[in-house]
Amino acid sequence: MTRRRLRFGAFIPPHHVPTIQNPTYALQRDVELCQLMDRMGFEEAWFGEHHSCGVEPIGDPLLFIAHVAQVTQRMKLGTGVLSLPYHNPLWVADRVVLLDHLTRGRAMLGLGPGALATDANMIGIESSEQRDALEVDTEVLMHLLTNDEPLTIETPRYKLKDARLQLDTYTNPLFEVATAAIVSPSGPRLAGKHDLGMISIGATSAGGFDAVAHHWGTLTERAQEFGHQPDRSRWRLVAPFHIAETKDQAVKDAAYGIDAWCDYLQHTASTPQMKVEGTTTKERIDWVIESGTGVIGTYEDAIAQIERLWDQSNGGFGAMLLFDHNWAPWRAKQEHYHLFANFVMPYFQGTTRRLQANEQWTRGVREDLTAKNWAAIEAFSKKHEDETAAKEAAR
Repeated sequence: MTRRRLRFGAFIPPHHVPTIQNPTYALQRDVELCQLMDRMGFEEAWFGEHHSCGVEPIGDPLLFIAHVAQVTQRMKLGTGVLSLPYHNPLWVADRVVLLDHLTRGRAMLGLGPGALATDANMIGIESSEQRDALEVDTEVLMHLLTNDEPLTIETPRYKLKDARLQLDTYTNPLFEVATAAIVSPSGPRLAGKHDLGMISIGATSAGGFDAVAHHWGTLTERAQEFGHQPDRSRWRLVAPFHIAETKDQAVKDAAYGIDAWCDYLQHTASTPQMKVEGTTTKERIDWVIESGTGVIGTYEDAIAQIERLWDQSNGGFGAMLLFDHNWAPWRAKQEHYHLFANFVMPYFQGTTRRLQANEQWTRGVREDLTAKNWAAIEAFSKKHEDETAAKEAAR
């Protein structure tokens, strides 16, 4: 029997608010979260690249992956995402191939134009240039990764002359490369053209939920244009969750940090595509729940949200990534991941199907088998008593 096999992971920007926190310890918690997820059976984690605003302190996701790979065992680790227009594609290709070897194939490369306008502004890139730059740079990057022919090209940001890689990949033929998709068609266009995976970030945000099916439609159209076969297993959806034993407990947990998270997105980060609503704690929690943007509730609520996304995708997707945040205190956040691993993941992976069927079967035959077992015990006890009595009588 074929069963649905949905992968699970986390998309970790990360968001460490408020900025009065110890940054060293904040990064250590990100590492510990990955170790926890690895033990729990999550299959992948993706880390962002940000250089301003003070809240998302991972400036080099490749370096972060190199560290985390040493303290985890199985989980794949990706850049979520590397802002390609900020870099020379030759050196990106060179470093990620090295990382592919060092991690023995556990590294993945997620690409995007760059989310924070303040990052781009510091190196003189206009927001209007970023998506066009991403298209050019992805073309260059994929040539370097998949083609031995030297490449010569000049753009307003870099010049390459007879560029090529000296080191082949560890992963055959290539580690996974994916593009980010939020609302615009930029990511799906690139994924379809270059036969890449796709990460639909903010799939439940305003405009994002309606865009989910359109993302795949755009990717499919472009893939057919360039002779590729779309693969839904390489499509990942991202959405925020916080679950607890009860909905009341989840709401109480989220009240700890949701204000700082919303305030960051409303007043600091220049990311209009990640729009949040509300000015009070209650308004913000109600907005998350009532708009369907996220789940603050129980594992049953999380299952219902993923089913909803599955239906909206018109054919399914390969992985569900939890949009990591720090709404809840650290211990409650760990419990959230535990509940997700223990109850949500098995539901979508079918790993409890036979256990449940076997339990029902044994319940159905229990009474008859219990009676027979008891009769056998009584018969053997009677036999033992008779043998003992016979030995006593023979003395």
